[in-house]
Amino acid sequence: MSTPRLPDTLRVLERGWLSANNVLLFDGDEATLVDSGYVTHAEQTVALLRAALEGRQLGRLVNTHSHSDHIGGNAAVQRAFGCSITVPKGMAQAVADWDETALLLSVIDQAGEPFRADATLAAGGRFVAGELEWQAIATPGHDMDALAYYNAERRILMSGDALWRDGFGILFADVLGTGDALGETRRTLEAIGRLAVDVVVPGHGAPFAEFDDALERAFARLRAFEADGARMARNAIRACITFRLLDVRSMALDELPRHLDETPLYREANQRFLGLTPDALAAWLVKELERAGVARREHGALVAS
Repeated sequence: MSTPRLPDTLRVLERGWLSANNVLLFDGDEATLVDSGYVTHAEQTVALLRAALEGRQLGRLVNTHSHSDHIGGNAAVQRAFGCSITVPKGMAQAVADWDETALLLSVIDQAGEPFRADATLAAGGRFVAGELEWQAIATPGHDMDALAYYNAERRILMSGDALWRDGFGILFADVLGTGDALGETRRTLEAIGRLAVDVVVPGHGAPFAEFDDALERAFARLRAFEADGARMARNAIRACITFRLLDVRSMALDELPRHLDETPLYREANQRFLGLTPDALAAWLVKELERAGVARREHGALVAS
């Protein structure tokens, strides 16, 4: 795996599991930020940005999509730097209403802080940041209103959660039964595949140059989910509980079945694809997280490793 060369005007702050990457793009004394991380990391995000800006003004924050690990720091960043916020057009109403169901916050038991969006961006729209012109590309699937940002001159794709080095984000709409995330993801990957790309800056993980390999792995993952909905549901449950556990650090084992049954994502995923009792689902999940090395049992609690 090679380390791709990025323009001097683009800097990626690669974050941990709870927060999406923060991408800073510099235009002289002003900067644009793409995505702001999770709300419990907001203070850290502001500190990282302040150091990276080195006295420049943060003029604008642009989001790729509406999920909590990408918009969670928006309010804190706006307070700290006085920047405007631009969101994908499809999520604007949910932000204006602070609809925690549409934003999936209540659906997955995640947190967020309301913020004000000043502008919207639709697929096909363009903006200049980092001395480069970026085109907004519709990337529905993981989030039905998501956008990726593409620069044709340097062949750079800021892909959000539509394409990672080893896959893509959770397909919530299919797990919840609210839409065709599988079909949209296939169309998104096909559309991305038609772009000339030398460097991918993903929402999570390091930038990479192996675009064709990443697409091949993403299509393989998609085919596995198309063939086995239960596998897709288990992936969603594991990933979201891991996220929750890394945030709160421990969860009482005797409370886990109730949590899984009361949180809409887990309840729907189980009812639609798995058909387990809450106790059986909790037992499977604990074993899976222990096997993966992300959690351990300790004094009646499930603890993040």
